Amino acid sequence: MMRKLLGMGVVAAMLFVATAASAAGVNLSWNDCQGDGGVANRTSACAANTGTNILTTSFILPADLAQVSGNELVLDVLTAQPTLPAWWEFRDPGTCRTTSLGFNVLINPADVNCIDWAQGQSAGGIGAYNSELGSIDGALVAQHRRIKIALAVPVSGLQNLTAGTEYFSCNLTVNNAKTVGPVACAGCDQPMCIVFNSINITTPVSANNVFIGTANSNGSNIVTWQGAGPNCLAVPVQNKTWGQVKALYR
Repeated sequence: MMRKLLGMGVVAAMLFVATAASAAGVNLSWNDCQGDGGVANRTSACAANTGTNILTTSFILPADLAQVSGNELVLDVLTAQPTLPAWWEFRDPGTCRTTSLGFNVLINPADVNCIDWAQGQSAGGIGAYNSELGSIDGALVAQHRRIKIALAVPVSGLQNLTAGTEYFSCNLTVNNAKTVGPVACAGCDQPMCIVFNSINITTPVSANNVFIGTANSNGSNIVTWQGAGPNCLAVPVQNKTWGQVKALYR
């Protein structure tokens, strides 16, 4: 089943074109915002304990929104293995790479088509990295982790945002610590699928908040790690549609 899920992610990810977009939705890519050339797959040689891999999140509003105060993001990590590889076990005491998952709000200064919605004033962090019952099909719990992130600006930094603009939200960082050597954590070489599930764009009046739970374009909310082989792309015609697969994350 996970092979099919990963296959859907890879197929969808291959369909997105890294150009500036105007339809409402969320985007996830490596290194940059989608509109600035962010890529859908990252392949690592898993040969060093140094370096950092950067996942960039962004969003496009369906309509203008005044006094935006923050973002609440949900992302999902999936593996085709029976359980999540140790290399992807973060945060919890006793996990192999406790401190290897990070967060920042630093837009790539080379990005020109994507705008920092907070104009450098936001702060926040990762609130959870776990597999919660009810967030995914029960058969996949051991293969899944859900990431919850929140960020906000001070009252003096409330922003008026416009529709059709790609706004940078934040970066997730995954460093390469414990990839090789005597204390290495297994699994860096395993293909993974990461889905930007949703974003809640908050305002001081909760009734005005805007929730976006769809991709900006087909597959633009999906990235892969270590690509995928032919087996992942061989998705039977009777497999679930992306809409049906996405329903598993609610």
